[in-house]
Amino acid sequence: MWHVRAEIAPAILLVVDFGGWYRLDSKSWNGSSLDMIRHTQVSLLKDVIVPYTHLLPRLQLSEKKRNTLLYFKGAKHRHRGGIVRENLWDLLVNEPGVIMEEGFPNATGREQSIRGMRTSEFCLHPAGDTPTSCRLFDAIQSLCIPVIVSDNIELPFEGMMDYTEFSVFVAGDDALKPTWLMDHLRSISEKQKEELRRNMAKIQPIYQYENGHPGGIGPISPNGAVNHIWKKIHQKLPVIKEAIVREKRKPPGVSIPLRCHCT
Repeated sequence: MWHVRAEIAPAILLVVDFGGWYRLDSKSWNGSSLDMIRHTQVSLLKDVIVPYTHLLPRLQLSEKKRNTLLYFKGAKHRHRGGIVRENLWDLLVNEPGVIMEEGFPNATGREQSIRGMRTSEFCLHPAGDTPTSCRLFDAIQSLCIPVIVSDNIELPFEGMMDYTEFSVFVAGDDALKPTWLMDHLRSISEKQKEELRRNMAKIQPIYQYENGHPGGIGPISPNGAVNHIWKKIHQKLPVIKEAIVREKRKPPGVSIPLRCHCT
């Protein structure tokens, strides 16, 4: 795909995050900047962040008691932004009320992930190889309040919803201070946690791609992910048109910052 990036760059790209777009093409890189995806080829102005497909089933809101304070399941060792995850792991692994598990919610770890997320108040979401992952959307479907430790994260459908209404955002530097994160989570009252979960239950359908019809054949859900992606594309069009017009009226020889690779 790397060799056609110039051709596809003007399109509205649907991307799960921007974390992988700036790396060098390790297979062909010869030290030239031409082998790097430029920031104007993917941008928040032009492109649409879409949710990962969640792997865990949706949980309905209930009053069931959650006995674990903080849960995480994933790989400890990651690259790039994952250094925060490794340090967090070492800080939290022996903390009371915290479960840190190696593994993924695949065929062998799915039931373990369901149990862990559904019985925990908070689910840790630290950056790994990329700023986000399906773990965030599994937490939402499990009504486990996401604790997002990812300073450069971009999230789906922002502007249509406010993530602070159902998530906890923590700066990487704060999270790595001894006891800071646990003290912060313990300071959140039961009333606040209940409100966060109620808000989360309202937006669960927005991250679901399924339309409820056999084989997916049939009308899309008006509250689902597909319809929200189309709404977001519709919002982008006037901004893209403006960027194209601005680029066209630039006098010859004048250099102004390129807002996006839109043409």
